[in-house]
Amino acid sequence: MKTCLLKPLGNLVIALLLMMPVIAQPLADSGLQEGKDYEMVRPPQPTADPSKIEVIAFFWYGCPHCYHLEPDLNAWLKKKPANVEFIREPAVFDPQSPWAAHAKAFYTAQVLGIIDKVHTDFYEAIQNQKRKLQSEEDLAEFFKEHGVSEDEFRKAYKSFAVDTKMRQAAVLAPRYGIKGTPALVINGKYRTSASMTKSFPRLIEVINALVELESGSQATPKAQKK
Repeated sequence: MKTCLLKPLGNLVIALLLMMPVIAQPLADSGLQEGKDYEMVRPPQPTADPSKIEVIAFFWYGCPHCYHLEPDLNAWLKKKPANVEFIREPAVFDPQSPWAAHAKAFYTAQVLGIIDKVHTDFYEAIQNQKRKLQSEEDLAEFFKEHGVSEDEFRKAYKSFAVDTKMRQAAVLAPRYGIKGTPALVINGKYRTSASMTKSFPRLIEVINALVELESGSQATPKAQKK
């Protein structure tokens, strides 16, 4: 199982390496193997809502592996635990690349409030219809096909909100040590991908195990035993 594009990892943080023995035992008990099923995010990143288990899916519309993961991911979303906050995040490694153009389309759809309506169609247009959808003109036509006037599209496309999201996206993937897509980050601590797990079903299993671990449902019964 491959990923789309690779980028170098950042430096490790020595202080966090000292914490690894504390983290290792619960992970070992979960049946997961570091380096095979997941990697640690160093340093761990804060989540938007500490009361939730955050799962971020980094993707690119031009990535066939991301496209083929969608059915498994959507099936998981229908039965994910209630305490999971799921976030789709387009990866941007080069501001002049198709990655950036597609990310801007995603954020434009978010600002317009129609991302749920166009997300699958955008994948289909790229992957099956082989449309590039990179220029502002091409994107305006795509959004027009989904009921958005050209004026509405251009206003959102050039908005401060979309520009801000694009600036954040440029640093977000490197911050989590993301090298390619599809990749998922669980609660700002663990990074996994289909290239590591070798299959989409196993990837979903790893996500569930890490969510369960972070939820404390594995550690609690053991803590009660004396």
